[in-house]
Amino acid sequence: MDLQVRDARITDIDRIMALLERARRVQSADSGDIADLLRRLVYLPNASLSIVTQGREAVGAALLTLRPSVSAAGLIGTIDLFVHETSDAGDVAELLLAELVRSARNKGCVLIEAPAPARGGELRRWQALGFHNIGTRLGRPISPTVASA
Repeated sequence: MDLQVRDARITDIDRIMALLERARRVQSADSGDIADLLRRLVYLPNASLSIVTQGREAVGAALLTLRPSVSAAGLIGTIDLFVHETSDAGDVAELLLAELVRSARNKGCVLIEAPAPARGGELRRWQALGFHNIGTRLGRPISPTVASA
């Protein structure tokens, strides 16, 4: 079945929460607060919540949040990536990262960052998309989009 990546809608929050619980990224006691936060983030202009579905199941989600930085002379995007460990996990992660890089560029980010992954295979995937180590995190400069004439 094909993977589909798109902006998350408010109706996707339950599927994203199920994904987070399967990946043990949230405790059941915190799930109500996290679900409420995700619902708010769907509507905020300084955040992008993306989802990858396979059929009706969420197999990946990612959050891009923006913050201004004087030292970076622009906006910095921070990525949180959540992928269900399946045989397609690499493809799901690549789809989400490509979507968030596009979104960050469209929102005017000069840099995006993320926590460094623990596994070497995941790190190579991030590096292939232009990320490099910046301390304990990964970063990727974003070049501005050039308007075509």
